[in-house]
Amino acid sequence: MLTKLKNNVAQKVIALMENNEKRKRQEKWNVFISKSHIDIHPTFFPKDADIFKGENNEFGNVSIGENVLFRKYCNILIFPNADLSIGKGVFFNNYCSINCLDKIKIGDDTIFGEGVRLYDHNHLIEKGETLFVEKEKYTKNPIIIGKNCWIGSNAVILKGVTIGDNSIIGAGCIIHKSVPSNTILKNNQNLISQSL
Repeated sequence: MLTKLKNNVAQKVIALMENNEKRKRQEKWNVFISKSHIDIHPTFFPKDADIFKGENNEFGNVSIGENVLFRKYCNILIFPNADLSIGKGVFFNNYCSINCLDKIKIGDDTIFGEGVRLYDHNHLIEKGETLFVEKEKYTKNPIIIGKNCWIGSNAVILKGVTIGDNSIIGAGCIIHKSVPSNTILKNNQNLISQSL
C-alpha cells in the first residue's frame, strides 16, 4: 500500500514538473513570436524558441510560412539586421542548421535531408605575413533556394549561392556556386568494390 502511494505521489510530482516545463516553453515562444520582426505562421512546428539563436538575444527579420516543419535537433542562427525567409510547406529533417548573418531565402515546398547546413557568410581572413582568421568579422552574401527543391543529407550550401526551382542537390555535396533550375547535382564518389 505504501509503495503504491509513493508511486502515485511521484507520478503527480513528475506531471507537475512536466506541465511547468511546457508552460515555460510556451511563454518563451509567445514572447519570441510577439516581436514585430518575427512573422511565423501558427502551423510552424515545433513551437520552441530555443531552436532560434541570435546575437546578444537580438534577432533579425524572420518570416516562416504555413506548414513548415523542423524535426529534432535543428538550429537557426539569425543575427540582427539579417533576413530569413522560409516559404510554405518546407521540411527540415533532423540536425539541420541555418546560419544567417545576411540573407537566406527558401522557396515553397523545398525539403532538406538530415544534417544540411546553410552558411551565408565566412569568417574574414586577413592576409599579411601570416594568415589571420577574424573571429567576429565576416564576409557575407545571400543564399537563395528556389521552390520545390530537394537538398540531400549532409549537403552544405555556402554564401552567394542561388539554387533554381525544382533542383536536386545530392547527399554530401558542398555547393559554392549557383545551380540553375531543373538541375540534378550529385557527388562523383568513385567507390571501388573489391571481392576477396
